[in-house]
Formats: sequence, structure tokens, C-alpha cells
Amino acid sequence: MTGGNTMNQGRILVVDDNPVNLKLAQMTLRLAGYEVGGATDGTEAMAATADFRPDLILMDIQLPGMDGLEVTRRLKGDPHTSSTRIIALTAYAMKGDEARALAAGCDGYLTKPIDTRTLPDVVAGYLAPHPALGR
Repeated sequence: MTGGNTMNQGRILVVDDNPVNLKLAQMTLRLAGYEVGGATDGTEAMAATADFRPDLILMDIQLPGMDGLEVTRRLKGDPHTSSTRIIALTAYAMKGDEARALAAGCDGYLTKPIDTRTLPDVVAGYLAPHPALGR
């Protein structure tokens, strides 16, 4: 009785060290038909990416140990994961944060708290093929 499996929209890895934020994002995306994994720190995120092979990662920037930008740089620098789309998530939207996230290799930027009503559509937009980019 897993109500979204017949409509798998893609694999999403949610990386957030706040258990409430992690669970909320995971539940929201599962209800929208996505297969969802989770990680609570940078090291876990690296391992989960290798095991789960997500189509998209929602990456918290403020993580204990290795931060989300370092994880992003490593994933984008690896030929096996360089095409994985990564959206930065941050609760501390300061001037320059979006530019730093994009410079690290993030494909997009969202501020927390996430809007559970729009998150599935935002994710779908990042997963959609982009004809202008050749695909």
C-alpha cells in the first residue's frame, strides 16, 4: 500500500540536518509520486548519492561537517554524478548566497521554509528536459 509507486516521477534525495524539515520534504515529495531518499549530513549525502542514484538532490547548505556547497562541488566534479541536478536549500538567505550556491555547481536555489504546496511543481520543473540545453 504505497500510494505513489505507480506514478514514479523520479528519484529525489533530500539532504537536511533538521529532522522535521527532512521528513516534511520527503513526505511532500512521496505524496507527489517521487521515490525519495534522505541524508542528514555531507558524508551521508555522498554515500546516499552513490547508493540511491537520485535524479535530483535538495541540498541543505548548512550541514554539520562537510557543508552542502562542498558536497555539491564534489558531486559535480565526479563524472558519475556531474549531471545530477542539485537545488540548494537555505534558511539563511543572505546577499550573495545564491551566487555562491550557483558557483559551487547548484542548478537552483530555494529558501526555507519550503512551501509544501509548490515544492512538487518546483522539483518537476528542474527535472523537465530543457530543449535549449540540447536535451
